[in-house]
Amino acid sequence: MAVVLFNPLSNNGRGRDEVENIPGVDMAKVRYEDITKITNYHEFFETVGDDSVILSGGDGTLHNFANNIPEECLNKEIYYYPTGSGNDFANDIEYKKGSEPVYLTDYLKNLPTVTLKGVKKKFLNDVGFGIDGYCCEKGDEARAKSSRPVNYTTIALKGLLYDYKPGKVHVEADGKVYDFDHVWMAPTMFGRFYGGGMMVTPMQNRNNPNHTMTVAIVHSKGRFALLKTFPRIFKGTHASCSNVITFIENVRHVTVEFEEPTSVQLDGETYLNVKTIEAKAATE
Repeated sequence: MAVVLFNPLSNNGRGRDEVENIPGVDMAKVRYEDITKITNYHEFFETVGDDSVILSGGDGTLHNFANNIPEECLNKEIYYYPTGSGNDFANDIEYKKGSEPVYLTDYLKNLPTVTLKGVKKKFLNDVGFGIDGYCCEKGDEARAKSSRPVNYTTIALKGLLYDYKPGKVHVEADGKVYDFDHVWMAPTMFGRFYGGGMMVTPMQNRNNPNHTMTVAIVHSKGRFALLKTFPRIFKGTHASCSNVITFIENVRHVTVEFEEPTSVQLDGETYLNVKTIEAKAATE
């Protein structure tokens, strides 16, 4: 028996339909559970027993699951079947659409944490300051007004062209201090992807033995230079553009402080009016 834990809100409300036929799974031996109705994960896993769990949803579903699953349940047989609209985690582990669910349990261990506005959370992909936070904020606003899918690339281009104002950023990474002007975004990455397919840090490896992160500082006085570089982020070929992006690699402890409070996205979850974040790699 397998328990399919699905999010009906994922993939713009099509989450339940997406799990009608999961490759490699005997659907006659499946029990469905709506993840949005689970209030106590200890009790949920007691009902699971020795059955396997197939988690279905997008990056937001993964983020919430990782932050709610009890540590003692990380010995359970948990799989992941991506059904989100962006699926950055799935892209990072090179999951091919239509494949059988991938073993998830090990990926939920040794995750980095971030503290922002007094709240400490784990993250699977990234925590992003700047225009990525702006995109999530505007996406949330659009979603509140309409049920139509949100186009984050369009929002990002609008911000780059005229709407978003870059600022100063102060970074302290493993004891070293960095200051940048005209910063457009400053994500701290545990995976390579965010924003539904942008390979921001092509050198980052979530499976590295030290569980370290990469900080990417995108800075440019002019919008034109940034607009030329932006399309390259989707293929990860922007890493050589040192005039607009600086990477701080193999980071275990980083504090990023913006000049003015701004929006932050944490695995796609939006936090408003944040000035400082502190991220730490896991310690075994």
